[in-house]
Amino acid sequence: MPGWPHPNEAELLEGIELVSTDLFDTLLLRTPRSERARIVGGERIFARRLTEQGLPVSESWLVEARLEAQRLAYRALDMAEHDGEVMLRDVIARQLAILGLPKTRMATLCETRLAIELDIEKASLRPNLQLAALLRRCRGEGRRVIAISDIGLPTSVLGALVSHFHGPELLDRIYSSADLGLTKRRGELFHAVLAAEGVDAGRTLHIGDDRLADHVVPSSLGLRTLHVPRPKLKRHLSRLHGGASELGRIIRRRRAQAGRPAGHARDPHAFGREVLGPIVAEFCLAIWLYADEARKRGDAALLFCARGGLGIRAAFERVAERLNLPLAMPRENLMISRLVAARAAIMVRSPAALDELGREFRGSSFADVATALGGGRYELLESWNERFVPERFFAMLDRPAGAAVAADIDRQNTLFQRHLSATSCGAKRIILCDTGLYGSTQRLLAVGLPDLSFETIQLARCNYKGLSEEHFPRVVGLAVERSRYSPLAVRSTVLRYWQLIESLFEPAIASVRSFAEGADGAIICNSGDIAFGAVDPAAGNPLLSGALAYIDNVDSGTAIMADAARAWPRLKQAVTRPVEADLAALAIGERSVDFGRTGTVGDGGALAGSALSRLASIRTQLWREGAIVRAFPRSRLPLLTAVEAFHALRGLSTGFHR
Repeated sequence: MPGWPHPNEAELLEGIELVSTDLFDTLLLRTPRSERARIVGGERIFARRLTEQGLPVSESWLVEARLEAQRLAYRALDMAEHDGEVMLRDVIARQLAILGLPKTRMATLCETRLAIELDIEKASLRPNLQLAALLRRCRGEGRRVIAISDIGLPTSVLGALVSHFHGPELLDRIYSSADLGLTKRRGELFHAVLAAEGVDAGRTLHIGDDRLADHVVPSSLGLRTLHVPRPKLKRHLSRLHGGASELGRIIRRRRAQAGRPAGHARDPHAFGREVLGPIVAEFCLAIWLYADEARKRGDAALLFCARGGLGIRAAFERVAERLNLPLAMPRENLMISRLVAARAAIMVRSPAALDELGREFRGSSFADVATALGGGRYELLESWNERFVPERFFAMLDRPAGAAVAADIDRQNTLFQRHLSATSCGAKRIILCDTGLYGSTQRLLAVGLPDLSFETIQLARCNYKGLSEEHFPRVVGLAVERSRYSPLAVRSTVLRYWQLIESLFEPAIASVRSFAEGADGAIICNSGDIAFGAVDPAAGNPLLSGALAYIDNVDSGTAIMADAARAWPRLKQAVTRPVEADLAALAIGERSVDFGRTGTVGDGGALAGSALSRLASIRTQLWREGAIVRAFPRSRLPLLTAVEAFHALRGLSTGFHR
């Protein structure tokens, strides 16, 4: 930071009527204590206060709930099409809500936690006396001096901090992004401040440490800026401090995971109740945290995608009711599939549709693709019986011979859009909740319906298809976001046997293929009535019925997080080192291949033949570790160890992500 007085102070202030300053790391300098450490320290104090009030909550779960509420609030905010800010008060309220603290005392508890936050900030800051001296000189010369801060703290807290370090007379006014719902990074906060102050941008000087928010953006708006970046050494020290705090969090989580010996569930229902139940409930808490922030910006709908979304919805509604977590936004089940979404992308001739069709119809004919997409029987030229080549498809569709197919695709897409508009109540921001990994449905809908804003929340996100990741910024893996499984990241276990998760949530109904208009004008589909309550996703699904049984008996978010911390390692053991009980509990049987095609896939059952042929066949299995145990019961341990060692070495390259 430059020394004060500034060497070109007179030139810097020439013609300036309004001087604005950033607060944190500018007027109020942070010590190397990291944000993570500040949160842990605050929750430690809060835990003591809660215990004193007869509300004992573990410091560890307060920290976990706070970090999750904050993380998902910012993810939801990032998806918004317009400006905004996450308010710390909202984060705290959600933290307390999922922990099950009394709603009648919520307002008081939020104020208690905000007061602790103020005390923690006071202990983690020091005044920038040289900058304060400049600001006082500016006020003495008749210039107005204000502060503009991008942070979730309200103006009242910011004012208390400035007064604590600099006295009450330094600033004329403070503007907080939390109070105005606008940010410096998108520029809207500067527009609002200049309008409120009645000063032209050219007569305003802004001082701050952030290159984008305090220099690039205001400069582009015509403000004069003074960029005072934080010294690199202090940034590095803060990161080291944050790393040490995160290591402590990992150690505490591992202790929680080891809190009770893991047994072996006797059957699928027991496995669903004891292992998948806590994981599913934790997933539902994450959905609520994300959606509750998204609803603040209005014009948003939460749609659960058929088929897997129906099972997710069943679990989510039970968790929300059980823990009294209201969600004031439209939410419905959506008649959708990748096939349906592909039609929208085909209508605008998007290459994304060709990616999906090429992967799904490898080795099929153009006629097979036409039948799946159009849904009819067509008299096509002989060329349509040739092997499907994605790059040729649009040209064939646009020729007279493809007119009937194109017309049916258009008709089906129109019917789907009517259904989408009805289920979303006309909202422009569509939050899809699905069971996929790659987010194909969202990718296809986003290019096919560009007037709407699509985003997807899933249990996990992974580019297992090796296709474009351009849409990934709008796909959120609430529990896992990784390129592959790693033994070092326990939650990535789901990537080893993702079909288990799909099977867990999908009811025994047909995938959505075709739409029609019912007698009352409503849109119906081949899957039947999938409205909430019309289909029981747990019928014939002991894994899901077991998971729902767990939810029906849970009494707090604290119990869910504690149980989930133990359930994830148990799931990892069952998937990567299964015993006979796990083979019986996790066998998914036969599942349809989807995308308008007939046929099924399954976990393969027993493998036969020579040892070499059995070993070669394992690569074709959905659950390879399960196949190893079935095919090599006596030599399974060294084989499973070798597989895990391979993934451990490969996983090192992806780091310790969620």
